[in-house]
Amino acid sequence: MPDKSRKDSPAGLRLFLDSAVEADWEHFLPLGVFHGVTTNPLLLQRAGQPCTLANLERIAARVCDLGAREIQMQVWGESVGEMFHCGSRLALLHGLGIEVVVKVPATKTGYQVARRLAAAGTRITMTAVFTPGQVMLAAGFGADYAAPYLGRLIDARKPGRDLVLAMDDILKFTGSRTRLLVASLRKGAQVVDLAQQGLDTFTFGAKVAEELFSSKLTTKAAAQFEDAARAMSDR
Repeated sequence: MPDKSRKDSPAGLRLFLDSAVEADWEHFLPLGVFHGVTTNPLLLQRAGQPCTLANLERIAARVCDLGAREIQMQVWGESVGEMFHCGSRLALLHGLGIEVVVKVPATKTGYQVARRLAAAGTRITMTAVFTPGQVMLAAGFGADYAAPYLGRLIDARKPGRDLVLAMDDILKFTGSRTRLLVASLRKGAQVVDLAQQGLDTFTFGAKVAEELFSSKLTTKAAAQFEDAARAMSDR
């Protein structure tokens, strides 16, 4: 029976907040449950954030101040050279005191860029992953993360859950240090379900985070505790 433990990869659950909205960072990061923040140009655009190196430096400093230990930021550019230059500049932001992971799309060009960045010591996430083969390629050169988009797979009428589980099996059975970072999660139940299957690394937005935090029964119980404490302290 193959050993399903991952070599050289810290064990334990790792959660990321997938948002470029400052109010989301300010609300959720101080709660202490998120390892870090993930961003990409589309999230930046939706949040009205400029996709510039200067702004990403500001974002990295801000989320670090709010308690994030890691930030993942995506390269852009029309050639291998441009993307490599962008990724190299992003990697330098670790000097702000936060771990930096550079996200690179899982295209042929992206793998060229990622391999060069990794050879220079940059931590890498291969993103926009949709097939188990792409995960194998990411693990082949030692990417830190491979990020499948579960929601988009489901939107495309693919067996998203089964594909994500197959990707995870590849990494576990081969003893890869690459972590599967499941993205494009639309519901809290999806996170819980995959965690029950042994997956340990997720990124999701404020809506899913709020869903996971919310419980009417917990709110009711907490209010009862406070009522009891107040009644006793008044004696």
